[in-house]
Order: sequence, then C-alpha cells, then structure tokens
Amino acid sequence: MTIQYTDAGVNLTSHQFEQDCDDIVARAKLAGVTDMLLIGADVAQSKQSLELAKRYGFVSTAGVHPHDAKSVGDDYLQQLSTLLCEPEVVAVGECGLDFNRDFSPRPQQQAVLNEQLNLAQQLNKPVYLHERDAFSAMQAQLERVTVKGVLHCFTGDAQALSFYLNYGLMIGVTGWVCDERRGAQLQALVPHIPDDRLLVETDAPYLIPRTLQPKPKSRRNEPAFISAVVQHIAQLRGQSAEHVAACCQANFTRLFSIGDESP
Repeated sequence: MTIQYTDAGVNLTSHQFEQDCDDIVARAKLAGVTDMLLIGADVAQSKQSLELAKRYGFVSTAGVHPHDAKSVGDDYLQQLSTLLCEPEVVAVGECGLDFNRDFSPRPQQQAVLNEQLNLAQQLNKPVYLHERDAFSAMQAQLERVTVKGVLHCFTGDAQALSFYLNYGLMIGVTGWVCDERRGAQLQALVPHIPDDRLLVETDAPYLIPRTLQPKPKSRRNEPAFISAVVQHIAQLRGQSAEHVAACCQANFTRLFSIGDESP
C-alpha cells in the first residue's frame, strides 16, 4: 500500500514550476502526496498561492518573507487580512527573520515580523515561521505574543529546538536533513522532536534530498520527492516511514484545522 504524505511547505509559485505545474502536482499525487501547504512569500505570491490552492484542492499561507520586508506596501496588512479570510489560507507567513543573507535591513525585518505575529494572534491563525541565524531576535519576538505554528525548515541548534518546542511550535524538517555536508547537526536533533510536533516539507523547488537514488539530472526539488525526506527521518528516529508519515499528516491536520468548519 502506498504511504500517504503531507508536504507542509511547497513554493509552487516559483518560476521553476511555471511550465509544468500540472505535471508536478500529478507526480506528487502519484507518489502518495495527499495535501500540500503552498507558501506565500509576499502579497502577490500569497494571492498566487491561494489561486493554486483552489485549483488543486490544497491549502496555502499569506505573508511576507523577511527577504521582502523592505518592500511592503502601506496596506500590506490589510491585504493579508483579506486573504486570511479565505478558507484555503490557513496560516500567516512565510514570515520571520533571516540574518544570514540580510536582504532586508534587520530593523525592517523585525518590524514586519512583529506586525504579522500580532495579526496571527488577532486572527487566531497559525504562523509559518522562517528563522536563519536569528534565534535570539526570534525568541524575543515570540515572547511578546502567544501564537501557534511551525518553525519552517529548522536548521538551528539544541538551544533553539528546546525553546521552539517549549513555546509550543511544531518543527518543519526538509531535505536539509539528507545533506551529508551540512545536515549533521539537524540529523542529531531530529530524534528529539516529539511525534506530535514533527512536520515534513520539501521546500520545493529548493533543498532536493541528496539521498535520492538514482540521483535526478535536475537539481530542482519537487513534492514527489518527499518520500526520501521521510525515509531518512525515519532511519534517524528508529521508526518506520509509515509511522513518521502518519504522525506528520495528523500534525498537519491538527495545526491547520484541515476539515474543521468551525469559526
């Protein structure tokens, strides 16, 4: 029987998918992917992700990535609020802090994140968080609010993992865990994530699992490859792939209230 997977983070609006989006989704479904969270990284992409979610029967996010914090319009929060009223839009994000690349000035990143955290708290929506090399600043931001959500593409250390878990967040694990060059720290921490806090995501078209066999000719990741991430996580945790996939699917459904018609 085919394992059912949930991909908790896909950049389906990426230009890399423009020419064959239908094929990407079809391959994912053939590989057992039953649901995806389509990521919005700015207002325009959030609108596109919503359109794709409606087309394919998935769910999406609405938010502004820290890379794009410098470019927000005066009415961006109102536009996000409008999008978040749509039933397919289940989380605020991708929002957060990225002090690794600093594509937006850090004060601007922090201001835009703070506004989106407040919005999520106000609307009682989960947050889809990005944090890279910015743990202390993220900790300070989160301690000012009470939100639920997921720390997407977690690559932090034990201290960060402990804080995010104690705060109540779920932890999103990507193909980074399959990388023998830079994934060692994450590989050591993955067994310490409780079953009810784990989400698996491809972050496609990025972070293709380096454990894929045979290796694809293209470096473009896609949701159909999520099985490789699940298999590697299962090995690290001493669990079956079926168990890991089932846990992640249950966590996804619970966090994003999939199928919950209550207000």
